[in-house]
Amino acid sequence: MTTDEQSITIDVDGAPVSAVYARPPAATATIVVAHGAGTGMEHPFMSGFTRALNDDGFATLRFNFPYREAGRKFPDRPPVAIATWRAVMDAAAARAADAGRPDEPIWASGKSFGGRMASMAVAEGMPAAGLVFLGYPLHAPGKPEKPRDEHLPGITVPMLFLQGRNDPFAKPNEQLDEVAARIGPNAVLDWIADANHTFEVKRAKRPAAEIGAGLAAPVAAFVRGRARAE
Repeated sequence: MTTDEQSITIDVDGAPVSAVYARPPAATATIVVAHGAGTGMEHPFMSGFTRALNDDGFATLRFNFPYREAGRKFPDRPPVAIATWRAVMDAAAARAADAGRPDEPIWASGKSFGGRMASMAVAEGMPAAGLVFLGYPLHAPGKPEKPRDEHLPGITVPMLFLQGRNDPFAKPNEQLDEVAARIGPNAVLDWIADANHTFEVKRAKRPAAEIGAGLAAPVAAFVRGRARAE
């Protein structure tokens, strides 16, 4: 069954950003999803991922950052991206309340840049039931000496890292293993063999929508597992 998607606009400090909201019947959690630095919310990877989550019974809200909304290529600075995350999470919570679920868990998820900005927002106090990273950009390719992990060990909500073994943003792999160990038991690192930063695998070409959809199952299992543990 296909869940109807609703195009909405969310105000971020006076500037509107586009978003797409979908809520299947009997949804028990909302997963908010941010795009990576080089794509927008309508990229097939993004729509494939959220629609597969809808099919599995989760409400989703995917959105554009202001720079993407304005047609710019360079990502927003963290203060703008964090303010956007806060506004979008508030919008997701309001939608859940309108559906009679005021206490519904609202998860923050994102591809690369979008996920990192979500984690920075949570580190600064943004409420979230948990975080899901679709390829965490631990460092720029070839620059493992400059990791972007200083805020992660202070986050106490559940975190799922889905990461490709061939992701140049996470090589050597042992570096992210060590980060997850420092974070502690609330972090789960799920390595995907042979996958790169966009989760493509050599000699196994698949459409981006299919790749995104394929990540929904482990995310759904993680979210449900954390709900049962509470």
